[in-house]
Amino acid sequence: MDKRITRRELLDYALKGGLLAFFAATLYPLFRYITPPKNTEASVSSVVAAKVGELPPNSSKIFKFGDKPGILVNTAGGELLAFTAVCPHLNCTVQYDSQANYIWCPCHNGRFDLTGRVISGPPPRPLEKYNVKVSGEDIVVSKNV
Repeated sequence: MDKRITRRELLDYALKGGLLAFFAATLYPLFRYITPPKNTEASVSSVVAAKVGELPPNSSKIFKFGDKPGILVNTAGGELLAFTAVCPHLNCTVQYDSQANYIWCPCHNGRFDLTGRVISGPPPRPLEKYNVKVSGEDIVVSKNV
């Protein structure tokens, strides 16, 4: 028995195949957009943020901590403090306001004291505080573990 495909069946298969290809070409990029990328960078637990003497009193420096920024603050009293520089509200990068003596998020005017606690604004939680240690000529910042 030799079953032949009619023109109508051939057009039916072509239409279904075309629709299947269209949906695959549309849904695959949507799926890739929605799913978060895999973190390719290894988790970092400590970095050298600065050299001793690089940061004058009452100033700050943004440094790279893994794939996120960190902020190192040298207070007016010479105390070294380090926090994540990512605001917990909308992930903006925070700055140190040396005249007002607090950490400030420019996106929505969120303010943090020098312990990382929220003073004012919309941030829902404090900044993550890091440990600071001077090792020879290096200022080493590490996560609390």
